[in-house]
Amino acid sequence: MDLQTIIFYFFAGLTLLGAGIILLTRNVLYAAFALMLCFLGVAGLYVFAGADFVAATQIMVYVGGILILIVFGVMLTNRLGGSAVLTDRYRMLGGSLLSILLLIVLLQAIFSQPWKETAWLAGRSPEASEVKSIGLLLMSDYVIAFELAGLLLLMALIASAFLARESAQSQDIKEEGGL
Repeated sequence: MDLQTIIFYFFAGLTLLGAGIILLTRNVLYAAFALMLCFLGVAGLYVFAGADFVAATQIMVYVGGILILIVFGVMLTNRLGGSAVLTDRYRMLGGSLLSILLLIVLLQAIFSQPWKETAWLAGRSPEASEVKSIGLLLMSDYVIAFELAGLLLLMALIASAFLARESAQSQDIKEEGGL
């Protein structure tokens, strides 16, 4: 086996390991960290599929943004409730069955696809990357939209920090017997 195949199997295993931990753990915080493993593995698989920009976006948006938001939400919920956030066993069974059904559907779709006849795979050179051209477009033609999206995300971050602080302060007042 060559190095590229080993690295591919590493990212596939990382994705499956993260998904398995998500299915089997009862602790929501551990599931969120396992989701990070799953997202990183999927980003690695995107690189092998030749989708460099999608892989970079996967890491920046999902691992860097959405997952951090989930972890903060779980931590704040855990703090405010006073008890650990755990899933019930019957929900794990339903989620496992739904996951197996989805896996069967996805595997059927993958194996029924005539991959050798797909035109975009046949004509693609491994050196071709769209990241540079997309980056140039974002920093030239679409710079205003890019900066406005950044400002919107910054305002959302500040607002969520403010709401978390207010919520923590009101919880402290309740614990002291003030309300």
